[in-house]
Amino acid sequence: MVWVIWSVLLGGTALIWASRHWAISQAKREQIPLTSHSYPGPPANPPTVSVLIAAKDEQANIATAVETMLAQDYPNFELIVINDRSSDRTPEILEELKARYPEKLRVIHIDNLEDGWFGKNNAMREGVAIARGEWLCFGDADCRQISERTLSMAVRHAVDWNIDFLSVLPLLETHSLWERIIQPVCGAIMVLWFNPKLVNDPDNSAAYANGAFMLMTRRCYEAIGGHEAVRSQVNEDMHMARLAKEKGQRLVVVQGEDLYTVRMYSKLSEIWRGWTRIFYGCFGTFRRLRVTLMLLMASNLFPYASFIIAAAVLIAKGWSAAGPGWQAVGLLSAIVILLQQTVIARFYRLSHANPWLAPTFMLGALFCMGMLVNAMLKLGGRTTVSWRGATYRGDTVVQK
Repeated sequence: MVWVIWSVLLGGTALIWASRHWAISQAKREQIPLTSHSYPGPPANPPTVSVLIAAKDEQANIATAVETMLAQDYPNFELIVINDRSSDRTPEILEELKARYPEKLRVIHIDNLEDGWFGKNNAMREGVAIARGEWLCFGDADCRQISERTLSMAVRHAVDWNIDFLSVLPLLETHSLWERIIQPVCGAIMVLWFNPKLVNDPDNSAAYANGAFMLMTRRCYEAIGGHEAVRSQVNEDMHMARLAKEKGQRLVVVQGEDLYTVRMYSKLSEIWRGWTRIFYGCFGTFRRLRVTLMLLMASNLFPYASFIIAAAVLIAKGWSAAGPGWQAVGLLSAIVILLQQTVIARFYRLSHANPWLAPTFMLGALFCMGMLVNAMLKLGGRTTVSWRGATYRGDTVVQK
């Protein structure tokens, strides 16, 4: 009886991975990325766009972020950069850039964080207060535009398709081995919960946005309550997306192909803290975090553990002596692992990760399990997360 149950569970896991092959094939057919050549140019009557970037201690990235954005060929935009209490050379670099680009670059310096507000949300609110655009485009200081047409393509796509809130996903830069191992697994977890097809369906409640590039009409921004509505949220992008759908705004997320890149984290400690924060902010409930953890364990740990145990018994006793039960477990677990590896290789290729790193998925999954547990501890208020110079416990800033 034990062998039957064990085999059925492995068979169910095999079906899960087989279904992922179908999902990837469907995504390749239906999800057309936004590229620098998606349209011949910006809309015929280009609306004014205010691009807002919040920067805190970004001396290594801010010049690239500003200069590549100012190089955009969009004919009607302004760039507002908000220095959020930086303690490095970010303020000086911004003032130097402002002197070089006085017509298109506006700089705000924030010295204090108001009570009840998280840093980035407060900074963006200050930027919107002086923005002149009919459209608002929120970005991050670690973004690098690799095309001069990013803004033109995004605005054209939004206007042509009557989109109120468009989030263009970046290409991820990964330089260290840890980034290449862990980041794709984290991305797979996000796709599992926030499938772009469901997010783009106005009749489905799934909502997702990436704060690296969020373009929305001012009317949409006001309808969701602006940053006031998410003032104490760590992942304000996800909550703004949720509010947009609740308010009947058309939300669309699209993969960017050759538009801009982001290097999210460079050190293992940053990956741990950053993805703990993302998992906590995006999932937000113990149930979702637990389900995600259980799915990772069932689809990854279970088949590998089954294979190792079965292989050890089959080697020790011999194929015939071990009996049909162990033979079935060994064969089924091997099939599941093969299915998993082929799915991961295809997913990595689709998401511009190295498909040859598919065998490291199990190691990345183990790290993600740890980060999910850490997110649950944070959700329960037992641990704190430090980010951009502030320390958070739950939804409260405990140290600015």
